Amino acid sequence: MHNFLFGIYPYIAITVMVMASIARYERDPFTWKSKSSQILRKRQFVAGSVLFHVGVLMIFAGHLVGLLTPIRVFDFLGVSHGAKQLLAVALGGVAGIMALVGGILLLHRRLFDPRIRANSTFADTGIMILLMMQLLLGLATIIVSLGHLDGEEMVKFMNWAQSILYLRAGAADYITDVHWLFKAHIVLGLTIFLLFPFTRLVHMFSAPVRYLWRPGYQIVRSRRGAKPARTGLAPLPRPGMEPGE
Repeated sequence: MHNFLFGIYPYIAITVMVMASIARYERDPFTWKSKSSQILRKRQFVAGSVLFHVGVLMIFAGHLVGLLTPIRVFDFLGVSHGAKQLLAVALGGVAGIMALVGGILLLHRRLFDPRIRANSTFADTGIMILLMMQLLLGLATIIVSLGHLDGEEMVKFMNWAQSILYLRAGAADYITDVHWLFKAHIVLGLTIFLLFPFTRLVHMFSAPVRYLWRPGYQIVRSRRGAKPARTGLAPLPRPGMEPGE
């Protein structure tokens, strides 16, 4: 089971996420949206949304850089494994708490506001609950990581993730003896990847990043050169003119 969960399941989850996302975008493009509930109730939305999204983006960036950057790069830069571990604990803890607080605010709205609950699907609520569970597991792993400040546990996860990415055999062997909280965190994360294309999370792929460098423009309405509409009525006289001129 260990080899399946950490050696095969990652490829299943990632393949389903990519292929099903493409299929959904091609077949049902109008379902590709975040389905924001701000119009139904603005209270808690702004604070919850900002905290959750900023926290999640920080977590995602930290995992991406921390796990997939080759170890020799950190060695070349003079960053020790222990220093990297402390940095991950500090930044991950702050980002995790931000995302958790924001997620709780958003989930509270979705569960206890009658109008938002009526407009929510099972997938909308279910994926938020899974994300909250994942954040709690991630924060719990920080406590375990404090007992391994030498960074050796972090190296195991880096070797595992990079083995999965580069299709190397024996990836699961790197994390055979790690704490069960880490394993639960990985499995739930892969499950969220698997469910990704069937939920509102797909809007992550449609972030309006291009607006950051799009040149500004201004729309100006002008009546210059516009032709009067044909109403069948005589035009009004200009100032200083007698009727009939």
